[in-house]
Amino acid sequence: MTMSLHSAERHAERILDALRRGEPSVATNDIVTRSWGRCVHDYRLHPDRPHEPTVVARSALQERRERIGDVIECARHEMSTLFEQLADAEAAVVLTDTDGVIVHMVAAPAFAADVAPLGLRPGAVWSETAAGTNGMGTCLASASPVAVQREDHFFTQFTQLTCSAVPVFDPSGELAAVLDVTSRSILMQQHLLVLLGMTARMIENRLIDQRFPLAHPLHFHSRPEFVYTLHEGKLAVAEDGRIVAANRSALFQLGVQSVDDIRSRRIDDVFQTSLGELLQRSATSSFHPVVTYRANASNRFFAVARRPAGGASVAAPFSLSMGEMPGGAVSTITTGRSALRPAVARPVSPPFNATFKDARLAAHLQTARRVIARGTPVLLCGETGSGKEVFARAIHDGSPHAVGAFVAINCASLPESLIESELFGYRAGAFTGAQRTGRRGKILQADGGTLFLDEIGDMPLELQARLLRVLDEREVTPLGGEETHAVDFQLLSASHRHLPTLVREGRFREDLYYRLAGIELDLPAMRDRSDKRELIRSVLVSEAGAQAAITREAEQLLMDHPWPGNVRQLRHVLRSAAALADGAPIALEHLPSLMAVVQAAASTALPGGRRVIDDESASTPAGAPTSAAPVDVKLNPIQANERMMLMQLLEQHRWNLSNVAKALDVSRNTLYRKLRKLHIDISHP
Repeated sequence: MTMSLHSAERHAERILDALRRGEPSVATNDIVTRSWGRCVHDYRLHPDRPHEPTVVARSALQERRERIGDVIECARHEMSTLFEQLADAEAAVVLTDTDGVIVHMVAAPAFAADVAPLGLRPGAVWSETAAGTNGMGTCLASASPVAVQREDHFFTQFTQLTCSAVPVFDPSGELAAVLDVTSRSILMQQHLLVLLGMTARMIENRLIDQRFPLAHPLHFHSRPEFVYTLHEGKLAVAEDGRIVAANRSALFQLGVQSVDDIRSRRIDDVFQTSLGELLQRSATSSFHPVVTYRANASNRFFAVARRPAGGASVAAPFSLSMGEMPGGAVSTITTGRSALRPAVARPVSPPFNATFKDARLAAHLQTARRVIARGTPVLLCGETGSGKEVFARAIHDGSPHAVGAFVAINCASLPESLIESELFGYRAGAFTGAQRTGRRGKILQADGGTLFLDEIGDMPLELQARLLRVLDEREVTPLGGEETHAVDFQLLSASHRHLPTLVREGRFREDLYYRLAGIELDLPAMRDRSDKRELIRSVLVSEAGAQAAITREAEQLLMDHPWPGNVRQLRHVLRSAAALADGAPIALEHLPSLMAVVQAAASTALPGGRRVIDDESASTPAGAPTSAAPVDVKLNPIQANERMMLMQLLEQHRWNLSNVAKALDVSRNTLYRKLRKLHIDISHP
């Protein structure tokens, strides 16, 4: 959709008029108006002048990616998960660095190609100085969550987009990146900001684990049910009891302004306990929260401390120094003269007591554990989000290699250029940006444990041959090296694709398929599981704590939902509901996305058929919806909210499509496409 000359002039006049009056317009807010002021007065930009996207060179983009490589690594999975949850073909999940340069983006190929000319692509600069008021740049400028709807954008060519963005902070409290969702859809931005905020907190918690794998993780909250949830405070603690990192929730609960105010303080200066005592009490309580108090105060907290995920403790005395990783400079902890190199550690997730009371799942688990104990690889098949990794972990936990590491890699979420180094590792100096000390690959990390290759069907063909050789020879050679390393691991793989079909199409090696599929198990979708109620309650506890409560009506709504996104969608819905409920029992009003689906389905059958008034043309564009018959609506939560809003707008304008299109500032053809996409059926005279 391009803006007409008249609309562009009207947009520019609206911005300039708001700045002349010195107050926000009715349709915008203070953050946007202040951004407009910076664009005009500080950057000397004009809203209706043509804007050419600024794009950095490929080599410069690679340098930026290397500089924040650990942030990208922590964000990649969460961004893919958020994109899957949105399930919007006209949306992109974007990560920028602190200069507003897009360093990673998840989007449907068609949409990515469509918006690339606008500059929505890796390497493009979206700072306010380059792109005016927009979600990413204005979030950077304000260091706070921002929602920028269509005409809130400064430049006219961006008024077809809606943006929601939140800051991502590193363990030192400094702004590390911006996470954004940009779409053409009419999104429920406040709901989206909640989802983005939770995703940012997950990235930040992963980043603490990534940068301090040899520190003791300490989880705490003033309410026990919030420990192990996104609401918890999280500290990274050195062996001598000194705090080396903290998340934002920890700062808020402890009443301190920044990480600098708490870093290097001892645990017994903050709580009425020592690290050793808290570790002992946590182990005795099977890592359920134990009571402690604020030092020199009566504030009560519930806390859990654990041993380092990296297998060793951070020694003291320590100092913060700058080391190099494949993403640039990161904080590491040094002891004496030598630095302890950060290893890739699996983030500590909230405990999830996986339930496999469904008869098929229970039988599959028993079969998988039996065959993997005899060295037979297992291939898991099932829809996206159906819990294949959770099931794989359960196989590992009951296997002879349970004492070893469970190492998972998602072959679909990594660029082809990174899969090889992730799997096989590399020696020091193997390529520009490589760690000085080299890096162990996932296969070496899985030695003695389990290697889980998720979405194996997305692995590039050229790497399939090398993986097959490793599986046959049980030896791995890092990139740039000559020395081989013997490995011993259990192999689990998974795919939502039908691998035999890929084999027939020449997109997957037949010999690798037979090597992976020692036994093939199909996992049922969540909607088909007989233990759905137990699963819902188990996920609720993992997301909201053991004391979490839910009303009968809300639980029934969860039971009745078709769950096209499976367990992954359930987890995100309950995570959002817990945040909205804020400790109260989860009720229907805390499940807006599911309620919207119900309301949308109810409004699909229009009584007696609607007469749509179109005062500009009596003809219907090709492909426009013309049937008033009910349809089977299968929409994601964001689309359902959008559909409900459009239905209300249609009712408000008495189904006059011209007036609705004008209210949305879109063409009638665009409105017809939107109606068809959202299954809003209409009939013409």
